[in-house]
Amino acid sequence: MSEVVQARAALGSASRWGTQESINDARRDLAAANIAAYVKKAVDAAPPLTSEQRARISGLLRPAAGGASK
Repeated sequence: MSEVVQARAALGSASRWGTQESINDARRDLAAANIAAYVKKAVDAAPPLTSEQRARISGLLRPAAGGASK
């Protein structure tokens, strides 16, 4: 079973029987699973990247210097 399907099922369970905090956590986990699946699909379809390109793209996932992550 894919990570997205598992996260979607967890959100469904949390929505039915969980607390608001568990629902929020499940929504965050589903969003992360969707992002990871999208990135994997894009990377698998792309030609090999240079080190500079990988560094620039991975920098998009890091919070800005001095900024707080959500």
